Amino acid sequence: MSEFSSLGLSDWLIKQCKQLGISKPTPVQENCMPAILQGRDCMGCAKTGSGKTAAFVLPVLQKLSEDPYGIFCLVLTPTRELAYQIAEQFRVLGKPLGLRDCIVVGGMDMVAQALELSNQPHVVVATPGRLADHIRGSKTFSLSRIQFLILDEADRLLEQGCTDFTKDLEVILGVLPAKRQTLLFSATLTDTLQELKNIAMNKPFFWESKSETRTVEELDQRYILTPEKVKDAYLVHLIQTFTDEHHDWSIIIFTNTCKNCQILTMMLREFNFPTISLHSMMKQKQRFANLAKFKASVYKILIATDVAARGLDIPTVQVVINHNTPGLPKTYIHRVGRTARAGRNGVSITLVTQYDIHLVHSIEEQIQTKLKEYPVVEKEVHKILTQVNVTRRECEIKLESTDFDEKKEINKRKQMILEGKASYFLAEYIHVSNKAVIV
Repeated sequence: MSEFSSLGLSDWLIKQCKQLGISKPTPVQENCMPAILQGRDCMGCAKTGSGKTAAFVLPVLQKLSEDPYGIFCLVLTPTRELAYQIAEQFRVLGKPLGLRDCIVVGGMDMVAQALELSNQPHVVVATPGRLADHIRGSKTFSLSRIQFLILDEADRLLEQGCTDFTKDLEVILGVLPAKRQTLLFSATLTDTLQELKNIAMNKPFFWESKSETRTVEELDQRYILTPEKVKDAYLVHLIQTFTDEHHDWSIIIFTNTCKNCQILTMMLREFNFPTISLHSMMKQKQRFANLAKFKASVYKILIATDVAARGLDIPTVQVVINHNTPGLPKTYIHRVGRTARAGRNGVSITLVTQYDIHLVHSIEEQIQTKLKEYPVVEKEVHKILTQVNVTRRECEIKLESTDFDEKKEINKRKQMILEGKASYFLAEYIHVSNKAVIV
């Protein structure tokens, strides 16, 4: 493995890396950084936890130090949490430069953000929706001189799925200079990225991790086959076992819905486990506060939806539990990527019901690794089964009394207003009006 100096990195940046305990470049850094420093467009695909963020932060800081101005670099990312983490890396590594950054994400005051943008920060880290809103409604800043455009988690930004960033990206790209360096980083090479590599980018340097599995060797990947109705009892038993044997371990539990996330958090607290949650129904400040408490080990157990599965750098996590089997192999890869990071060992356990076996086969085919069965003493699980099921039902009743589903619908409507989907409300209005007339 090379040293940072052989990659063309300046002495002051090498010193910063050493102070942060980064002594040698990871493969994605070793391969992509020289090309970026040479001024080439770059696309890097490597598994989660491989150091992708530093692979673009370090070259950008070096180029910025040679010609410091604002706005020099724009980073786009799909989630607010990831935006804050990227900005933090820029701040820490760019401290000797007096780096000025601006985070532009939803859930924060737009006026304050507009003021920060007008002050020409060196680096802007943004989610596409909020930045596009600023471009549409403000003339106080310009992105016409940026040197770098970086798409982190590029597969999610460019895929047209549940969250489609296409329109917002078109607005943003429309105000950027044609002459710039474009860098794309991702954990998975999707068809869209492959097409972009072949067509859209200007002779980019491309590097993909040689690892075919996309999960690290240090990760012990397990499963437990359980009936759907017994799943929660297995979960409680697992957590009790881990906390009894390893009181200092941190655990992330992934589940598929905000409601389930909230119920599991309430349920585990009833069993006196130090549990905190992270999902999109929470206010932004609460999400950041909860994440900070988990990082600081105030709480040892984090229950999260997939909003937390991408890019969260929590290096001390020892265990990831999938409360539901992910429907897509790449979701599984990103979830279990929260543990066994940077050469550390870790364990992932997926709770598999009779309806999920085909999903496990799909995951195993993608990662080219067979999941091993995790040994459990079943009679210990059966001892707590009734208590767990009763506790869960009590938590469901408590949650229903808080109008959780109604709040979710309100949030959905707010989002539709922001997206300009007035037709939805018109249809709702007509429907309600017609009912009123009939009555």
